Amino acid sequence: MAESSQMGLAARVKSAAPTIDVLAVRTPTLPPATHTNTFLVGTGQAVLVEPATPYQDEQDLMVDWVESARGRGVEPVAILATHHHPDHIGGAVALCERLGLPLWGHAMTAERLSGIVELDRLLEDGERIELGGPTKTALTAVHTPGHAPGHLCFVDEASGIMIAGDMVASVGTIIVEPTDGDMTLYLESLRRMASLEPVALLPAHGDLIADPQAILSFYIAHRLMREGKVLGALEAHGGPARPSDLVARAYDDTPEALWPLALRSLEAHLIKLEREGRITREGDRWSP
Repeated sequence: MAESSQMGLAARVKSAAPTIDVLAVRTPTLPPATHTNTFLVGTGQAVLVEPATPYQDEQDLMVDWVESARGRGVEPVAILATHHHPDHIGGAVALCERLGLPLWGHAMTAERLSGIVELDRLLEDGERIELGGPTKTALTAVHTPGHAPGHLCFVDEASGIMIAGDMVASVGTIIVEPTDGDMTLYLESLRRMASLEPVALLPAHGDLIADPQAILSFYIAHRLMREGKVLGALEAHGGPARPSDLVARAYDDTPEALWPLALRSLEAHLIKLEREGRITREGDRWSP
């Protein structure tokens, strides 16, 4: 690697803990994010978490990062995927080939990627990946469905930090879609994350979150607040309504430019409310 490239890489890599380095790479993600965090975990044996970027220049940077780590005795054994969304898996095929590493993830992630990207190992909830080295550690996989069916978080044993994927972000909130997502499971997963009492959270988008309990409590409260506004908008509509009929009232505190994204979570809220028997559905319309 040329000296200028080494300097550029060093400027972008951050240390979150003695066992975790972070490199944010440019991805085609949703606003306000523009990058997805990737993680190199371990001081001898290691894993690379989030093969995120589809862009070759950013993939080149990730390859340089791993090769630099190999030069100081850090040897990745696998690439881990938190879930199947494009801004998290966009570089999987290229990086696995270029680095000679297998891809691991949850069975439901493998199902969503069938015919696109093949996983070499399926990780189950609670599975530990032991990593030897000067500072020994292990990553424990935590199945956290809701944003995506196969979503995994990973807890680093040495630091107590949880790699949180798309369950939370340091800026804004997370979209829960009606196709990939499940609002009931999402709330349950947030509560489970809190019960594990991580020291900090490393989200896929944004900076380290130093107060996990505060952000997880905020996310739960925010979703319940939004649920109340969705229900109130439906009641105020006065008859059967489509999600598009409700977004202006339910998201009156959100910039109108974001309403197309908000519609996805709004429908996920409606599905949850219907499942709980609090509203009814006929075709594409819901009623109180």
